[in-house]
Amino acid sequence: MQFADAVTAWSWNPLADIRQMWAFPFMVNAFRAGTIVAVLAGVIGWYMVLRRQSFAGHTLSTVAFPGAAGATLIGVGAVYGYFAFCVGAALVVAAVPRIGHEAGGEETAVTGTVQAFLLACGFLFVALYKGFLGGVNSLLFGSFLGITTTQVDVLAAVAVPVLLIVAAIGRPLLFASLDPAVAAARGVPVRPLSVVFLVLLGAATAATSQITGSLLVFALMVMPAATAQNLTARPALSIALSVTLAVLVTWTSLTIAYYSPYPIGFWVTTCAFACYLASWAVRLARGSLGRARWYGAGARVPLEVS
Repeated sequence: MQFADAVTAWSWNPLADIRQMWAFPFMVNAFRAGTIVAVLAGVIGWYMVLRRQSFAGHTLSTVAFPGAAGATLIGVGAVYGYFAFCVGAALVVAAVPRIGHEAGGEETAVTGTVQAFLLACGFLFVALYKGFLGGVNSLLFGSFLGITTTQVDVLAAVAVPVLLIVAAIGRPLLFASLDPAVAAARGVPVRPLSVVFLVLLGAATAATSQITGSLLVFALMVMPAATAQNLTARPALSIALSVTLAVLVTWTSLTIAYYSPYPIGFWVTTCAFACYLASWAVRLARGSLGRARWYGAGARVPLEVS
């Protein structure tokens, strides 16, 4: 069921439309859960993009699918499968050192292998419990319909400690992300930080996948963070911008999806990608303006006469 199946069309009275939308408890919970997901994805995603671990993040988000499918197969809650597979895959990827010229290629190879194997396991689990295509779509793309207060509380219980840990290790993690070799030489525990970050990434993915599905977590983690880093190089401002964009994308997508027959996933990815394209337009405009000012200043410099 889509949002539009149970509601009337957009009336062009924003206050009345918002009141109508929030009259449904499931929509209130959807905005609460979506906000928690967006904040968590905005912060974790910013470090993930900075560390060039987007492929690892994509793998952990897709691993949530076989985790939920496996949990359903053995008759336990999907949330246990989310955490077991996402955190387990994070530990496997974290076993590869990131310092050295060949570290990036080795990590990519291990990450791709884990992704391919566990996705195959996911479809095997679906076949074994004879799941329907609709169930697979829900695992991959999620749904904000029917979100309970308990689910919102679980999300908050996971998000708060994850964000506190990120705040505690933020400065050394930033140093280790920018230049791991120099950071290691300065005594920064680069290896433990990498392991801790990947476990946090896995936990964040597991927590948000139960609401957004496997694929939408990745969209919220990558595009707002990449957009923010395109617009500013100041870490604190960039992280704040990443979180702000993720929240705005989530709220906008929820509102549009409520009044349209199209799924929430389409609007999340579309809005996030539109922000990313806009950031490149701003970046190109800044570059053109900077070159114009440079040439203008150069034109005013008098020529030396020998």
